[in-house]
Amino acid sequence: MGIFYEYFRAANRQVAVEKPDHSRVVAKPLPGFPAFDAVESKWFNPCDSLSKLIALIRNVPYSMDLVPTVELYPPPENAPKTDQELAALPEDSPYLVGPGIEELPVDVRDSLADVTDAELVELGERWAAEEGGDPESYSALVAELRDLARRARDEGQLLYCWNFG
Repeated sequence: MGIFYEYFRAANRQVAVEKPDHSRVVAKPLPGFPAFDAVESKWFNPCDSLSKLIALIRNVPYSMDLVPTVELYPPPENAPKTDQELAALPEDSPYLVGPGIEELPVDVRDSLADVTDAELVELGERWAAEEGGDPESYSALVAELRDLARRARDEGQLLYCWNFG
């Protein structure tokens, strides 16, 4: 089993990390749990896949640092600092198995939000050629991420990535 990634929008970091053990993509939220506007992407990680997409959108060379994220959960200030501290963690520690939550930069949100309908097919084709997959699926994911980014920008929110696995 691999790592699963979900992109969502939130008003701030505090809201983004509420109930971190729970998926952000939920059809019917349970009482007492936050309801997020989210996109399930399964394999689409920020440092590699999203960086490739941002490179295509911006028409710049690919680099893994095009999407510098800020780790929010598990809290980086409590992260183990030595191999001994890491080895002493319980096997179900979020520092070992997740989940993780990262904040994406504003310029990434805005690059996604600025994608036009006319660009969707071409981006899907170019991205599929790089990743090896179905261009229609890639175009559909770009459209979902674009729409999420637009809603986030319209509400003055940021994008976040929740991962587990």
